[in-house]
Amino acid sequence: MAMITGRTRGGAEWTPEFVTALDAQRCIGCGRCYKVCPRDVFTLVERVEMVEDADDFDEDDEMMVMTVQNALDCIGCKACAAVCPKQCHTHEAAAA
Repeated sequence: MAMITGRTRGGAEWTPEFVTALDAQRCIGCGRCYKVCPRDVFTLVERVEMVEDADDFDEDDEMMVMTVQNALDCIGCKACAAVCPKQCHTHEAAAA
């Protein structure tokens, strides 16, 4: 199966890589990816909702982290990964 490809304005071939996951344990909830995303792919949630070992957190720990809310709206620009200080995002090319 062929990968989705496009062309830059200069004519070079480009393969977009779409966000597939966000590591809630690494995320610090800074919101940079949310602010830079042109398609509202991300949303803030409480970390306890996202982390499998939620028992390890105190009840007073109300830290907010980002999560992928609308993955199908991602356009593959990877701007979120470019601004993330913790490299929380996972991207993959998609088949056409």
